[in-house]
Amino acid sequence: MPVTPLVPAIIFALIGLLPVILGAIAVALLRQLNQTASQLRRELSIQQQLALFGAAAVAIQQDPKQLLVWQPLAQTSRQLFPEAFSALDEASGGGFPFTKQELQAAHARCSSEWLAWERAHDAEYALKTAAVHDEIARIGGQPTPLLKTRLAAIEQEKLERYQQRYEDYIKTAKALAAFVE
Repeated sequence: MPVTPLVPAIIFALIGLLPVILGAIAVALLRQLNQTASQLRRELSIQQQLALFGAAAVAIQQDPKQLLVWQPLAQTSRQLFPEAFSALDEASGGGFPFTKQELQAAHARCSSEWLAWERAHDAEYALKTAAVHDEIARIGGQPTPLLKTRLAAIEQEKLERYQQRYEDYIKTAKALAAFVE
């Protein structure tokens, strides 16, 4: 069968289209590769946030004051990685890494720890004061200058420790309350 002039023309046309076809295939492959790389970056970002703030959750369970360090870091991370945090918020059903309820619980725990410390502090110094009063009673009821000085020193020490601890508590409680708001 003789070759008609149409066959070489079709072959030349196909050869001419070959760069366009290969270009289209290359563009499609590059788009797919870019999409895959973007998905991997997103998943890596999510995994990094989970790892970082998973450790934070453990630290905060042990000491609610750790939130004073972790919450600002979480807010900064949220600004830097909004897509990762959006996915984590959706998956966790709340604000990742610390929900409002967790922030409130940390504040409540801090307050209850303060109250427990305050009771123990009062009991400790009541005991110290009672010991000096017992000494006074044993020597006839009249305090010596040394015993008066010891009572004053106990009262001063009690006040200084209380003020120091109270200042720390107030700073922590205010910061935790601000996080809740």
